[in-house]
Amino acid sequence: MANHLTPEELSKELGIDRQEVIRVCVEEGVPIYQGKIDKTLFQAQLEALGAMPAHH
Repeated sequence: MANHLTPEELSKELGIDRQEVIRVCVEEGVPIYQGKIDKTLFQAQLEALGAMPAHH
């Protein structure tokens, strides 16, 4: 499975709005490189914000 996803793909996979994905990236410093976002880094940032349960 791909680890670098577009904001649209990430929003579908995580069940959150595309604009919310972009907002989190901008506000929390998650890089968007060539239109793609590192899913693992994005999820880790959401967990740090308390927006997602941690995966154990």
